[in-house]
Amino acid sequence: MSSKREKTRLSKENRFFKPLLIAGVAMVFVSFVILSLTFYRVLFEETRYSLKKFQRNVTVIKLVDREFGIVIPKISANARVISNVDPFDSKKYQVALTKGVAHALGSGYPGNAGNTFIFAHSSRDWYTANQYNSVFYLLYKLEKGDKIEMYYKNKRYIYEVTVKKFVEASEVSYLNSFATENTSILTLMTCWPPGTTLKRLIIQARISDTN
Repeated sequence: MSSKREKTRLSKENRFFKPLLIAGVAMVFVSFVILSLTFYRVLFEETRYSLKKFQRNVTVIKLVDREFGIVIPKISANARVISNVDPFDSKKYQVALTKGVAHALGSGYPGNAGNTFIFAHSSRDWYTANQYNSVFYLLYKLEKGDKIEMYYKNKRYIYEVTVKKFVEASEVSYLNSFATENTSILTLMTCWPPGTTLKRLIIQARISDTN
């Protein structure tokens, strides 16, 4: 009699345990998928960058847009710049960033005195994050002296990196920093770490040549 009761108890426990086990496995799988979709582009860019040193031939970057574009040779970044995008309106800048990187509304233009501010935010939604930030995923690899090419109205402007810093997401003073009446400054911004919105990475550069 006791054996029969024991079997019944075990049967009930199994019926309760199986759904929990299935739910647990499903949650682990979904978490893995979400992490993969969010960060696979980061891994892809890191791998591509690491493999560059083994390439025998120099890769020629085919410019996307001479009317308003950006090329960063060191990290093989190459994108169209969407002009006059409000950096405080997520609906507007997320649409713009599906087409390239964004030029902040009211900031300067390449070659002109002032601060040309270019940004690429991460998306707030994990399933679209890779559309918005991948151009600048490797921006942190830039160091003082590295070159950045800006193209505006079919003319090339060469900038040289002078500053790299990590700031809080709430800090916005760099939107107008280092802008003077007779100096052309370039500021690049992306979210840090890649795929998140925790902090911001700022790269600033001064114009060094035009052609």
